[in-house]
Amino acid sequence: MAFRPLVVRGPAVETRIVNRTRRLHPAWLVAAVAFVALVGAAGFRATPSVLLHPLHAEFGWPLATVSAAVSVNLLLYGLTAPFAAALMDRFGVRRVVAGALALVAAGSGLTVFMTASWQLILCWGVLVGLGTGSMALAFVATVTGRWFVRRRGLVTGVLTAGGAAGQLVFLPLLAVLVRDHGWRTAALVVAGAALAVVPLVAWLLREHPADLGLPAYGAAEVVPPAPTTGGAASRAVGALASAARTRPFWLLAGGFAICGATTNGLVGTHFVPAAHDHGMPETTAAGLLALVGLFDIVGTIASGWLTDRVDSRLLLGAYYALRGGSLLVLPGLFAGTAEPSMLVFIIFYGLDWVATVPPTVALCREYFGAAGAVVFGWVFAAHQFGAAVAATGAGLVRDRLGDYALAWYVAGALSIGAAGLSLLLRRREPVPVPVPVVAGPARAWSYRG
Repeated sequence: MAFRPLVVRGPAVETRIVNRTRRLHPAWLVAAVAFVALVGAAGFRATPSVLLHPLHAEFGWPLATVSAAVSVNLLLYGLTAPFAAALMDRFGVRRVVAGALALVAAGSGLTVFMTASWQLILCWGVLVGLGTGSMALAFVATVTGRWFVRRRGLVTGVLTAGGAAGQLVFLPLLAVLVRDHGWRTAALVVAGAALAVVPLVAWLLREHPADLGLPAYGAAEVVPPAPTTGGAASRAVGALASAARTRPFWLLAGGFAICGATTNGLVGTHFVPAAHDHGMPETTAAGLLALVGLFDIVGTIASGWLTDRVDSRLLLGAYYALRGGSLLVLPGLFAGTAEPSMLVFIIFYGLDWVATVPPTVALCREYFGAAGAVVFGWVFAAHQFGAAVAATGAGLVRDRLGDYALAWYVAGALSIGAAGLSLLLRRREPVPVPVPVVAGPARAWSYRG
């Protein structure tokens, strides 16, 4: 697009200088780098899914114990997000993402030395959870909120699809590595991949369009970033305290908690072992999850496009209801081979995997204005809390009952309930959420609306 910066010539004469050279807006380069980081983070998080049975076989740990490490990972992945969003405002996106990748590399690499289950919880649960949580969907909300006005929903969909699909597309490669070379090789490959992304982030991930003297994509003027001299932790907690007094926050958080339980927590963690219980090879089951990821790319990008055009409340209601119906029929589709009925489920479920994210981000921005990215971080924390509960709960169901059927039925019913929560959201003026931008006795607040 053409950029039209304003140049002042003389004390009272302002002349518009038009740069007619058509070139790509830097926002797209920032989005591309964010996409690579998100795909990488998704790949790092995919490994525990293919480690459940190898770790159980080598160490004799119950599946519930191994699933507990996954639950810690999922929980910290969510709880880190709002603080990471505030840290990005305080110290910059580049530093936070580079540090997060270093944490992932450390957590993954150290697993090769573990001898006890608590070490798995420390490495994959705590270190990898904190690292990947700093590159979670609050990162998406931060990037799109700073760099895009036009196409914001679409870009949110693309970045979300990259994060979710990356996790699933990496599964076949990781499953082959575990099968042919052992789980330690897979862990080391993940550590090396995390370190390889750091130079790209340090080189190309820009902070604000105003740093380049440009408006955000689709904006009419350059808007300098608001100063954030307050502490990141106090800003994150303050946004939660204000948002938690509103009805929309709890409806969004409740629905997103169910979203996490029915995706990352249940399907993302237990689909492979559940299929294996029915005689399907783990590599085949991982391949099916990879197909979910591929169709998720289409579904989430389409959801972003729709979010720019359709009421987000109606979109969420439809997405959750359709997901609930698909999960209710899943227990009858498992078999030793990938039957056509299972492939239909994979396509349908893949289109709906994280299509909920773009409308949820849009609603957080609508209701909470300038604090939308941080509030979405807390809504996403609820998502990961639901995922953590489902990951451990499904493992317990499998240990106690011998199969996963009850877990699928409960997840289907909860998804239909989430549709109802979404439809209870009412169109209204944004809820003013205070965002401290000046430290000291005098505090400035930013509102939208």
